[in-house]
Amino acid sequence: MSDTVKYLLDEQHLPKTWYNLAADLPEPPPPVLHPGTGQPVGPDDLAPLFPMALIGQEVSTDREIEIPEPIREVYRQWRPSPLYRARRLEKALDTPARIFYKYEGVSPAGSHKPNTSVAQAFYNKEEGVSRLTTETGAGQWGSSLAYAGALFGLEVEVYMVKVSYNQKPYRRALMETYGAQCYASPSDRTESGKAILAQDPDSPGSLGIAISEAVELAAQRDDTKYSLGSVLNHVLLHQTVIGTEAIEQMAMADTYPDIVIGCAGGGSNFAGLAFPFLGRKLRGGEDVRIIAAEPSACPSLTRGTFAYDFGDTGHLTPLVKMYTLGSSFVPPGFHAGGLRYHGMSGMVSHIKELGLIEAQAHHQTPCFDAATQFARTEGIVPAPESSHAIRSVFDEAEACKRDGTAKTILFNLSGHGHFDMAAYTDYFAGNLEDRDYDEGALQAALAALPQVAAE
Repeated sequence: MSDTVKYLLDEQHLPKTWYNLAADLPEPPPPVLHPGTGQPVGPDDLAPLFPMALIGQEVSTDREIEIPEPIREVYRQWRPSPLYRARRLEKALDTPARIFYKYEGVSPAGSHKPNTSVAQAFYNKEEGVSRLTTETGAGQWGSSLAYAGALFGLEVEVYMVKVSYNQKPYRRALMETYGAQCYASPSDRTESGKAILAQDPDSPGSLGIAISEAVELAAQRDDTKYSLGSVLNHVLLHQTVIGTEAIEQMAMADTYPDIVIGCAGGGSNFAGLAFPFLGRKLRGGEDVRIIAAEPSACPSLTRGTFAYDFGDTGHLTPLVKMYTLGSSFVPPGFHAGGLRYHGMSGMVSHIKELGLIEAQAHHQTPCFDAATQFARTEGIVPAPESSHAIRSVFDEAEACKRDGTAKTILFNLSGHGHFDMAAYTDYFAGNLEDRDYDEGALQAALAALPQVAAE
């Protein structure tokens, strides 16, 4: 048969727990450090920013953490999400590989991000919080938190990286439709933003800058907490519903992946799919090769340094040991959207350092080549972030064709690109530039890495 095949789980298979990779690691990740004392942070250090339930999840080593019923009730609107076998794509690529994808674009906000935004909004509401601040790159996270805020009656204030704010007005409109306020970052609303604008009035912004603005505002008010869409352990934890469902769906297809692929910026959708498969492998289960796909213009995993660094440009956050390009590094305004972050999740960085996963970097034009061919065979227009994973899929499928091996490839299609058509318009007009990171700017940012005695 030449058609796409869909594997669906019913509501009874909606996961009851999130999976915590920390329980199965061969060695724990390095501790998160207080920037002032250099000592591991404790719950009191994080309490101004996060509710205690999320702080507990951040440091937990329990393998399974129960998903509260009010969160599962919201999940039921789109979960379990479908898994497809891309037979039409396989035929177009003339590959013996079997290609499957888990599609997270079926959520109300159009991406995987509500898996954690709903959870974070719930726990904040439970603790009596009335207002959340956050940052967003491409707008997927801002849209998702705006949606979750509407569900739980929370005010949401979003600082959107300026280049994306200008590139993607409809993402901004979606946030406002859900009731959130959205501002271009750097802004003149915070001391962090003003400092950046004083240095560079035309700054395109970065996720590191936007994080500084959101954290600064959250710390100023008792009724406000900060919410993050990637990077942190509890965020990655909430995303593991993706991989937990995918394991069951692959069993329905009577197969198991040889290769698991996800795009990687901060690490959330990659971890959501990959962590349950990696955990199974670490517990003595099936072997699997796991690939994180990132942009060549912001290549934290492939070209960054594994070191303690700040998660934000204004140095308001704790120090995390991660693959980093330096907290002051500002990537060019290319169309990778949410993948334009200077660092990588500490947990994802840790497993990369242990050799449990590998990373590949791609330029944006070949990514859009792959995304367009995917859309013309599978019918779904991928988000620009997801196109990096698709590029890696194409490369692995070509390797199978050369080698004559029929490997099974599974990837996470983390969201649709309906709000990102300006990027496709630029691609069809031949206006995309394939830019590598700026070596001089990178070295300057890395030279400013904090000195940490624990290293």
